[in-house]
Amino acid sequence: MSSALYLEHYLDGLEHLPNELQRNFNLMRDLDYRAQTIMQTIDEKSNEVLNSIAHSDSTTETSRRETIKQIQELFNKAKEFGDDKVQLAIQTYELVDKHIRRLDSDLARFEGEIQDKSSVSRGKYDDISKKKRKGNDAKSLGKKKRPHSSEDEAKWNNTNASPHVTKHKKQK
Repeated sequence: MSSALYLEHYLDGLEHLPNELQRNFNLMRDLDYRAQTIMQTIDEKSNEVLNSIAHSDSTTETSRRETIKQIQELFNKAKEFGDDKVQLAIQTYELVDKHIRRLDSDLARFEGEIQDKSSVSRGKYDDISKKKRKGNDAKSLGKKKRPHSSEDEAKWNNTNASPHVTKHKKQK
């Protein structure tokens, strides 16, 4: 699969992610708002009970117990909202994590394909360069290296010259 196909495939999977994240975050915000509203109500009712006890109001024990029962129910409701919020956060995390794992998997597959392609092309290059080297080696076997400076050239001529040339040079 080409890189464009991997990218297109992954982006298709991501198409709905922003909407799902937005929805989950809005739900968490709503749950948080509800829980805070309940906590404010709990604070108000708790202050009423404490004030009635402190001032020895004529409120009956039954009404205090009823208010305390309401406070407990409100705490339970706030706890439910908190639990729902935690579950929603976990769900959101798993959603993002699933996309990250998929991206990692696709990336690993893509890198594997690139390495396979590069090893195949490297193998072809190695075969071509080996053939060239064999051809160059065969050509170079018959040739001797020549010196680059004029002094080296003179030495080379003296040491590599045939016996006839050496005699001829000595006779002059």
